[in-house]
Amino acid sequence: MKIHNDGATPLRVAIVGSGPAGFYVAEQLLKHDALTVEIDLFDRLPTPFGLVRTGVAPDHPKIKSVTRIYERIAADPCVRFYGNVKYGRDVSLEELEDHYHQIVFATGAETDRGLDIPGIGLAGSHTATEFVGWYNGHPDYRDRVFDLSRERVAVIGVGNVAIDVARILCRTEEELRGTDIAPYALKQLAESRIEEVVVLGRRGPVQAAFTNPELKELRSLADAEVRTLPEDLRQPHGTLYEAGDRSSTLKVKILQELTIRGPVRKARRITLRFLVSPVELLPDEDGHVRSLRLVRNVLRRTEAGTMSPHATDRYEDLPVGLVFRSIGYGGVALPDIPFNHDWGVIHNQNGRVIDPDSRERVIGLYAVGWIKRGPTGVIGTNKPDAVETVDCMVEDLRKGAILHPRHPEVADVEQLIRLRQPDLFTYEDWQRLDAIEVARGRVQGCPRIKFTSVDEMLAALER
Repeated sequence: MKIHNDGATPLRVAIVGSGPAGFYVAEQLLKHDALTVEIDLFDRLPTPFGLVRTGVAPDHPKIKSVTRIYERIAADPCVRFYGNVKYGRDVSLEELEDHYHQIVFATGAETDRGLDIPGIGLAGSHTATEFVGWYNGHPDYRDRVFDLSRERVAVIGVGNVAIDVARILCRTEEELRGTDIAPYALKQLAESRIEEVVVLGRRGPVQAAFTNPELKELRSLADAEVRTLPEDLRQPHGTLYEAGDRSSTLKVKILQELTIRGPVRKARRITLRFLVSPVELLPDEDGHVRSLRLVRNVLRRTEAGTMSPHATDRYEDLPVGLVFRSIGYGGVALPDIPFNHDWGVIHNQNGRVIDPDSRERVIGLYAVGWIKRGPTGVIGTNKPDAVETVDCMVEDLRKGAILHPRHPEVADVEQLIRLRQPDLFTYEDWQRLDAIEVARGRVQGCPRIKFTSVDEMLAALER
C-alpha cells in the first residue's frame, strides 16, 4: 500500500539546493516503492549540480561525469527544477511550509573558515573559494582579480582543494585549453608569471588531508616539478609518520620520492611544506602582501592519541606576492533555520532539524550534505548521508509528523515562484543552456564554454 500524507495527495517535498546532496535525496525518495512523491529542487543559481559545475577542477572531467546520474533523476516526471530562485529572497520558509509537507536544506558550505592573523586582509590575500569559483566561471566570483604577475604564491592548507589551486596555477595553457575552464581565467593563467607555488601544512605529511591520487597527479604536470624539503620529512622520535594504515604509508613514500635532488628543470615548481604555521602577512610599501611569516611546529601526542602541532621559537619569512587560504569551509546561516555558528551547520540530529533551545525536532524540516554534517568527504559521501536523512523523513511520514500545507498543488507553487522571480530557470531552460554551452565548446575543442553570469544566461535564452 502506498504512503500518502492524506490518502489522496502525493507527498510534496522541497529541496533547497541542487548539488549532489540534494539530488541524492531526490534519488532516495524516488526509490521508495511505497512512496508517492513529488519533488521540487530549488537553486539560487540558474544552473543545477552545485559544486560539480562550479567547484570541481576543470582538469578533472571524470569527476564531473557524475552529473549523468543527476540528469536521470531530473528527467523523472515527479521532479521539477526551479533555478535562479533564492531561499530567503524569492521564497520564505513560511511560504514553503504553505506548499510542502517536507523541506530539505542542501545548501552546502558556501564560505571559507577564517584565519585570524595580522595582515590577512592585505591586497593579494584571498580565499581558495574565490579562486576556484573564478576559474570555474561561478557568477559570484567571475569578477574577482588575482595578481598573477607575482613569482611566488603560498597556499595555506593541505587538502585536495589546496592541491587543486596549486595544480591549476602550474598547468600550461595547452593543458588547460581542452577543459571547461572559464575563458577569461585561461587567458590570465596563460599570461601568469608565477614560478613557484608553496603549499603549507601545519602538521606532518601523515596528517595531510590531500589524497594519494591528487598527490600523484602533481607528478604528471607538463612543465612543473613538485618537491618536498628533506627537513620536513625527517622522523622526530617516531611521531611524524605514525599512522598504521597503508594509505598514509604510501603517502609518505611518495613524498620521500619528491625530496629535492637537483636543480629545477621545468618552468614552474610546487613545493610541499609541512610543520609550519602562518602567523603574519607582511606588506610592501603599497599595502600588498610581500612575505608570509611562518613558525616551525613540532608534533605532540594529545590525550586522545592524536598528533597535535605546537609552535617552536623558530620563525622564517617566506617571500610571496599572493596568498590563498584553504583551511576548511563552513555553511551560511539561512533565514528562520536554527544554525550552529560555531560548527557552520544547521542544528540537526541525523538530518532532522532541531530547535537548539528545546532540543525538539522542528516538524517537516531536514538537512543533508555539508550544511548537515560539515565539509567532510567527497561527492559520493553525500549518498549515504542522504539515505540517513530520507530514512528520517519516511519514518516521520509514517508517524504523521509532517507539515500540513494549505496549497500543496504544483500549480500553486509555480504561480508563486513565477510571480516572485519571473526569470526563473526550469530544467528545460537548463537543458537549452547546456546545449548552447556544449556547442560553443565544440567549436573551441573543449567540453563546453560556460556562461558565467546570470545576465548572459538569460540573454542566451533570449529572456
